[in-house]
Amino acid sequence: MKQSHVLLLILVQVIFLLPLLCLSDDYVSSRATYYGSPDCKANPRGACGYGEFGRDINNGEVSGVSSRLWNNGTGCGACYQVRCKIPPHCNEEGVYVVATDYGEGHGTDFVFSPKAYGRMARPGTEDQLYSFGVVEVEYKRVACRYGGYNLVYKVHEKSYNPHYLAILVLYVGGVNDILAVEVWQEDCKEWRRMRRVFGAVHDLQNPPRGTLSLRFLVYGSAGINWVQSPNALPADWTAGATYNSNIQLT
Repeated sequence: MKQSHVLLLILVQVIFLLPLLCLSDDYVSSRATYYGSPDCKANPRGACGYGEFGRDINNGEVSGVSSRLWNNGTGCGACYQVRCKIPPHCNEEGVYVVATDYGEGHGTDFVFSPKAYGRMARPGTEDQLYSFGVVEVEYKRVACRYGGYNLVYKVHEKSYNPHYLAILVLYVGGVNDILAVEVWQEDCKEWRRMRRVFGAVHDLQNPPRGTLSLRFLVYGSAGINWVQSPNALPADWTAGATYNSNIQLT
């Protein structure tokens, strides 16, 4: 893809994301529902590609989000404070959720895990809240809190060294979105753009040999910036392994 086309695509993403990234005390009105789950946890086959990580992150209090919030995967990992608007049944704080999937219907922006949906209820009113199925809510984007975790990238299980590399980006802290990922090609002295396959998964055919330097195009309250990982991906990277970028986004 030509550099001008890449820059245009990034500009379009930034324009679309700008209202979603603004921290504000103002809530946005919407609707929310939940999906069935035998263990009340999230779907490990979610559209963000998180797998089992998506079931356990934030203690299982996660949500699928509408296409507007999901934004072709850029919204994966975003955090929201959501509270329902039925005073006899809904508590004042609501629930803090992480977006781990795409999902919408009946005019909703959120399709919660059962555990997250029930967290909006006042004590003793959970059953009544579940019985509504779909509820009016209000939400706002909030900073993601990962307890000191750096941004990490997991080599996808379908990566086969050395001909194909796919990574899953995890623990994007603060109010930040990853717009792009690039790998340094030493022999050509240039950065090669990885393709966003789906959700938070980026890949590259025939990646450079040896250790790999990665950088991330981060968009958040500080603007849009390339952030290079101080830790290179080792030459002997293996499928399924997780590597610490030593980048902490706040």
